[in-house]
Amino acid sequence: MANGITLALSKGRIFEETLPLLAAAGIVPSENPESSRKLIIGTNRPEVNLVIVRASDTPTYVQYGAADLGIAGKDVLFEHGGVGLYQPLDLNIAKCRMSVAVPEGFDYAAAVQRGARIRVATKYMQMAREHFAAKGVHVDLIKLYGSMELAPLVGLADAIVDLVSTGGTLRANKLVEVEEIMQISSRLVVNQAALKLKRELLQPVIEAFAGAVKP
Repeated sequence: MANGITLALSKGRIFEETLPLLAAAGIVPSENPESSRKLIIGTNRPEVNLVIVRASDTPTYVQYGAADLGIAGKDVLFEHGGVGLYQPLDLNIAKCRMSVAVPEGFDYAAAVQRGARIRVATKYMQMAREHFAAKGVHVDLIKLYGSMELAPLVGLADAIVDLVSTGGTLRANKLVEVEEIMQISSRLVVNQAALKLKRELLQPVIEAFAGAVKP
């Protein structure tokens, strides 16, 4: 939209927790993406559109200017690398943590101290690689896209690196958190070129979001 702005959002928790921030900026979506099949959703403001994307794709849409701004988790931004993105705000929404988890009874501390290679299943390859490298632990990383909790149960991996919110899924599968890597929340990201070219449209939205963020 040459004369408007486009905000990239993913369905689910991020969308739900972004609604109050949008409202603070005077933006109300015309449809709920959970019930609509549309991938581009209008708002009460003709110059503002929402594009509904997969969470892991949000930084890419913003980086290449297909969206002027977006909301993405710190986990997604870490994996993406944040190239070409201005990150003015931690929105303090969709909070969780990135953690290492192992099956109950697995002596993680001993395995790490012995210097043995452990197999770790994760979707977050970059974060896992940096975490274990910083600790001097040798790991074989196995990339999965689905339920990480299954990997240790069937002998595919000794440990997993994954997002944890309540820990209920871990407990249900007899896994325990042994290490927290990072606290995760969602951030506002802005295309750097759009920030210059559309400042008069973007700045009020960024400021409204900033005013509505809960500590």
